[in-house]
Amino acid sequence: MARMNEASQRGFTLLEMVCVLAIIALLAAVLLPFIPHQTSRSRLQAYALQTATLLKADRNAAIERSTSVATLVDAPSRVIHSGASRMTVRIPDDVRFDAVLPQSCQRRAALSTIRFFANGGSCGGSIALTRLDAGYEVRVNWLTGRVEIVARDVAAN
Repeated sequence: MARMNEASQRGFTLLEMVCVLAIIALLAAVLLPFIPHQTSRSRLQAYALQTATLLKADRNAAIERSTSVATLVDAPSRVIHSGASRMTVRIPDDVRFDAVLPQSCQRRAALSTIRFFANGGSCGGSIALTRLDAGYEVRVNWLTGRVEIVARDVAAN
């Protein structure tokens, strides 16, 4: 009889376990919205890929339509708008967004755009996306219109 009493007091009951799990779930539900959601390195790379894809699509549209296409780079609003489609890329607030764009293109004011021509060329430009120790630069060659992504070592800067 003494052995049975000892065995019944050695563990947790199912009710105790359920109560502990309920308290943990309640704390997680209350605290989770207050944890800051920061852009990860892989998400930053995804923004660079989306930007390059949008620029390449605009270049291809300029070639296919035999006309010029201007991609709008709206740095204050942190948005890049396609000139050929409804595609946009929104950059989150925790990512540093820098754009180096031409002042003029074919003797006209560029007005925060990267312009692609029917022959595939461009007036060029570059968009840098950086976050903590990671960074990517999307470059558009001014002569060929080629779009490339270059990883940047932010720690060295």
